[in-house]
Amino acid sequence: MFAAAAAAILAALALAITRAIKGPTVFDRVLAGNAVGNLAIVLLAVVGFLTGRPEFLDVGLTYGLLNLIGTLAVLKFFRHGDLAYAADEEQRS
Repeated sequence: MFAAAAAAILAALALAITRAIKGPTVFDRVLAGNAVGNLAIVLLAVVGFLTGRPEFLDVGLTYGLLNLIGTLAVLKFFRHGDLAYAADEEQRS
């Protein structure tokens, strides 16, 4: 059962990577990158259950937090063109 789930996750991962490469807009590519990260987390959990190593869940949770922070940083960069953008600076000028 877990092997079939791992195969399905790998197929979805291939589709998400295809979307990341072909995405017509930047936001499609960012969304596909976030989907790849989420699928990697699920794949880590399934492999952890398959091999009897529950510590893979901790690695998956850490990777999930890094994936969230990275996605937010990339979106902020594409929206404002700078990671150090502060909204209050725009209001003062």
